[in-house]
Amino acid sequence: MADKLKITLVKSTIGAIPKHRKTVAALGLTKMHKTVEMPDNACVRGMVKQVCHLVKVEEV
Repeated sequence: MADKLKITLVKSTIGAIPKHRKTVAALGLTKMHKTVEMPDNACVRGMVKQVCHLVKVEEV
């Protein structure tokens, strides 16, 4: 298991439900194709699983 995750927003949140929009914002993703590095823990994994149709995840 890696210690960091590289998360990229690949689909717009315009049509997403409000809960998913807030989850994407909480991950620090504000614009399309923006990438953030987050620690690899259960909390972040759960957030990514909730919006897996909007983001791309790579283990660093």
